[in-house]
Amino acid sequence: MLKAIAVIVILLAVGIVGVLGFALTKPDTFRVERSLAVKAPANAVYPLVADFHRWTAWSPYEGRDPAMKRRFGGTEGRGATYAWDGNNNVGAGHMEILEASAPSKLRIKLDFERPFEGHNTAEFTFVPQGDATLVTWAMSGPAPFLSKVMQVFINMDNMIGKDFEAGLASLKKLTEK
Repeated sequence: MLKAIAVIVILLAVGIVGVLGFALTKPDTFRVERSLAVKAPANAVYPLVADFHRWTAWSPYEGRDPAMKRRFGGTEGRGATYAWDGNNNVGAGHMEILEASAPSKLRIKLDFERPFEGHNTAEFTFVPQGDATLVTWAMSGPAPFLSKVMQVFINMDNMIGKDFEAGLASLKKLTEK
């Protein structure tokens, strides 16, 4: 019996060391990006993203907690802020628009407080393509060790990418009405 327990403990230790070692091979940064063509001019899509008050109409995160607390600061564009505090589905954090080049680009500082701390950059670009606009939503940032361990088990690109795809589809629906 003691021998079996020792074997199990050794196998567990080897497994843990293996996971941690594999996590060390993951990149130090991450980037998730999705794009969608919207049949509308950039100046029709851009205001929906540049004004945090309008995110409730399209952001895939807004509907996950009807009781979520929101605080807005500033107005549309550079310097505008948005803080949220919600359930475990949305967590808590805040955003600030760092760059607003209407109607082509927005760069946002994105800080998560919970469920995990994270300091990232979100970027939206709006590129005219004939009678449509290619809208790209990207997020990038550092990948600390805990994030690397999570990446061993969870495909972050797929997980976050699905949300970006849903948000872009909502933007498309709103602007193509």
